[in-house]
Amino acid sequence: MKNLLIVHHLHRNPAFLPHRPSSSFGPSTSLSLRLVSFPYSRAFSASISLSSFFLSKPRFRAFCVSNFPSSRTDEQRVVVAHTELEDLASDGAVYQKTLRLVECSMFAAVAGLAYLLSSSLAIENYFGCFFSLPIVISSMRWGVAAGRKTMVATTVLLLVLSGPVKASTYLLMHGLVGFTMGSLWRLQANWSLSIFLCTWVRAMGAMGYVLISSFLIRENILALITINIHASLTFILNSVGFNTVPSMPAIYALFSTLLLINCGFFVFLLHILYAVFLTRLGMKKSLRLPLWLEKAL
Repeated sequence: MKNLLIVHHLHRNPAFLPHRPSSSFGPSTSLSLRLVSFPYSRAFSASISLSSFFLSKPRFRAFCVSNFPSSRTDEQRVVVAHTELEDLASDGAVYQKTLRLVECSMFAAVAGLAYLLSSSLAIENYFGCFFSLPIVISSMRWGVAAGRKTMVATTVLLLVLSGPVKASTYLLMHGLVGFTMGSLWRLQANWSLSIFLCTWVRAMGAMGYVLISSFLIRENILALITINIHASLTFILNSVGFNTVPSMPAIYALFSTLLLINCGFFVFLLHILYAVFLTRLGMKKSLRLPLWLEKAL
């Protein structure tokens, strides 16, 4: 009871409190002296809060990443996942582009390696009719652009493996013919137009091959061919009884006619062979065959 009266007297008369310099006490002592002037309830709550502040350990709140709001809603995620699955489906755009790229690469590799091995083993004349087939199949399946890419990829592969001579030979003698035939068949062109254009392409390729060979061996092969034709024709006419000498324009015209006939027969046989082969592969509906060949197949 006496202690309570003393505290009450000190509370009513704060001037009687002993004054000491704050520098001689620590932070906790100065705080306790300042808090005496407050009422008992406030001093008690303040002392509890200060003691809990100094004695309690610091606590840190941990945040989880999943608590933050996501940038996409569930519906958007479902739509994105559904779109990705559609692209990877068998009829999706991404799947079709990937399949076209793989097939064109495989056709180019098969054509290039077949031509390289056949020319190295001197059996090119036996398998020469199949060198244009991969380009035709690629054009029929994936369009004209795919056939062009297959032709270019095959030429580049041969350029890397065997040099520019074999690459240019394949391009002039087989690549351009296969690309022309595959493009015309893809566009559902008539066989008469296809054979005519492919014959000219084959003839131009043969002339280009002769010119390249003449440049490489430093000899005019075309002049040698025409001279031999002139000598052979003169001998035949003299044997028959005609003492005439054919002119060089006539020799050139005869040479061009024979070249076109040779290329025409070769292209016609290629048309029949490739039509039969593609029919066996199940691509008959995409072909525009003549009536006589369609009845035979």
